[in-house]
Amino acid sequence: MALHVPKAPGFAQMLKDGAKHYSGLEEAVFRNIQACKELAQTTRTAYGPNGMNKMVINHLEKLFVTNDAATILRELEVQHPAAKMIVMASHMQEQEVGDGTNFVLVFAGALLELAEELLRMGLSVSEVIEGYEMGCKKALEILPDCVCSSAKNLHDVEEATSLIRPSVMSKQYGNEDFLSNLIAQACVSIFPDSGNFNVDNVRVCKILGSGLTASSVLHGMVFKRETEGDITSVKDAKIAVFSCPFDCMVTETKGTVLIKNAEELMTFSRGEENLMETQVKAIAEAGANVVVTGGKVADMALHYANKYQLMVVRLNSKWDLRRLCKTLGAVALPRLTPPTPEEMGHCDSVYLSEVGDTQVVVFKHEKEDGAISTIVIRGSTDNLMDDVERAVDDGVNTFKVLVRDKRLLPGAGATEIELAKRITSYGESCPGLEQYAIKKFAEAFECVPRALAENSGVKGKELISKLYAVHHEGNRNIGFDIEGEGAAVKDMLEAGIMDPYLVKYWGIKLATNAAVTVLRVDQIIMAKPAGGPKPPQGKKDWDEDQD
Repeated sequence: MALHVPKAPGFAQMLKDGAKHYSGLEEAVFRNIQACKELAQTTRTAYGPNGMNKMVINHLEKLFVTNDAATILRELEVQHPAAKMIVMASHMQEQEVGDGTNFVLVFAGALLELAEELLRMGLSVSEVIEGYEMGCKKALEILPDCVCSSAKNLHDVEEATSLIRPSVMSKQYGNEDFLSNLIAQACVSIFPDSGNFNVDNVRVCKILGSGLTASSVLHGMVFKRETEGDITSVKDAKIAVFSCPFDCMVTETKGTVLIKNAEELMTFSRGEENLMETQVKAIAEAGANVVVTGGKVADMALHYANKYQLMVVRLNSKWDLRRLCKTLGAVALPRLTPPTPEEMGHCDSVYLSEVGDTQVVVFKHEKEDGAISTIVIRGSTDNLMDDVERAVDDGVNTFKVLVRDKRLLPGAGATEIELAKRITSYGESCPGLEQYAIKKFAEAFECVPRALAENSGVKGKELISKLYAVHHEGNRNIGFDIEGEGAAVKDMLEAGIMDPYLVKYWGIKLATNAAVTVLRVDQIIMAKPAGGPKPPQGKKDWDEDQD
């Protein structure tokens, strides 16, 4: 019989073999802080207009070249539990406001880095946490004071362009004027007077070739497909949408047919043809002149569709089919039955067009509530177009945030320095030990202008001292001038570089929460990973079904 080896006394005795546990400041807290610092360091160089790109190759060997923090984190699949918390905070920011993910990471990283200094000085974790929470509360109180202007009329393309520009600038520096104008046109054209704006209504269609400046906005939906039949354009279209193949029904059972003479042979397939013809004729007589189908199109059905002047479009993705139904106000029919007038969709024109050497089908809507507009992006490589798509995504989200709250804060580090200045003076008025943590909380805001400066090749310390000097004179809106020589500063309100209020509000809140959660952990206990095959991941890259 094998010799029983007794386990070492202590915590390990209670756990199974192979379990790991770390506890105390040195092992747990500093380790977690280290992991989060590494993560923040990675994305910090991608912050701002002069941010560097990251080349990420994910588990499916797909290549991403981007400086969008949300994409980098999504594809990195961070394993460390503490770093995962910070990643979750930035995902939350992405869902809540759609922009400012990198701000959450950089700020949370700075908070943890400074917390480490405080803990090494001898403060207890609870004092640091209390100070951070007081600092966060104070920051959110001061934030409304920093508001420098607010959006007046979001139906005006020019104003919308100037507001979207800063968020596009951080992704596509150099093309921001052109792109923000496109995004503004797309957003304003579908922004109803009722005031509820849906981000999903701005679609992006990427077509290889030409250059970025050949991109355009179309009202309606664009699909990279060709039409099936001979008819390539229809004005004032009545559209029947079928989620089934455009084909005759096939019986479930097998049968044998005995044919006795030539006549029966001649009439054998005629029954099927007549049935098909009656079905197509009924659809045409119901008033439909465009058929959109989610399955394959049979040759016979196509022949009759051409005979009855029906335009046939086939969409492979049920996702596209569903979105098209929403746009046109149609109902997707599961069988080839003639549609009633209520079930048919309507749009002004459907036509086949050619962009570059790609055939596209355009469902064009003139302006009306709830319509969809599509930004057609052109570019020389897929990676480039993916990056532009992310910039568009950020721009559209900025517009949506401004619809919810029109207040604007000065950008380029102006708000952060103002907050840092005011929170430091608040920290000095606090009697307890948490004043150190409050001052460090204020210092953490300096990471934003510092990151902007370092990515632009300017000395961070020089810029921050300049900004503090100007802010002490009472000029609240002065931020870092990226285009200037060296550590130049200028008024952000005049330069038109402003951030939406909600982006900063949620960013500060989520980053502080994430940092505090990481600090609250004093012990990590990891069970031994289960052996055997990994559970299936499910349909990871699919869009979720929306019922």
